[in-house]
Amino acid sequence: MSALEYNGSAIVAMMGHECVAIASDKRLGRQAQTLSCDFQKIFQMSDRLFLGLPGLGTDVETVSNRLRFRLNLYKLRENREMKPRTFLNMVSSFLYSHRFGPYFVEPIVAGLEPTTSEPFIASMDLIGCPMITSDFVVGGTASEQLYGMCETLWRPDLEPDDLFEIIAQSLLNAQDRDALSGWGGVVYIVEKDKVTIRHLKARMD
Repeated sequence: MSALEYNGSAIVAMMGHECVAIASDKRLGRQAQTLSCDFQKIFQMSDRLFLGLPGLGTDVETVSNRLRFRLNLYKLRENREMKPRTFLNMVSSFLYSHRFGPYFVEPIVAGLEPTTSEPFIASMDLIGCPMITSDFVVGGTASEQLYGMCETLWRPDLEPDDLFEIIAQSLLNAQDRDALSGWGGVVYIVEKDKVTIRHLKARMD
């Protein structure tokens, strides 16, 4: 088993009309054994910028703290909010600098541009190769199941309520078909004037 699959995870980000959504499961496991059902995998890096970290649980904690440190340094130096695309490049260079002993995470970035409120989503592999899309990105042990659900349900220019319904159904149905992720979920809907957080109840087996 790969270190990326050891703890289990399911994270998905979707783009809507002037909004984005990012969702994850809550399970932390040691292969098939469940250790926690309230493990944080999505981190709010700024007002309209979120980072999802599927992968090894210890590296999730380490990478999130190190990236927050770098983000705070940027804010102090530049005296402005970091754009999602700039943050993606920072994460990519951080991971690539550790390519010979990589962190076992595959980050997902979702957010809105601070000035234009243009939605942005992207993902990358464990050495920082970015993939920017205009529909959805997935990560974790349930990524194959998430791809199938997202390709079936997603459509362009979704309003926030419809986007929540589709990302929630995609996450719940995908993690039901993956033994290493699940135990509920959390969804963040990011709009230009607010961020809505909703917790999902799911099968607890």
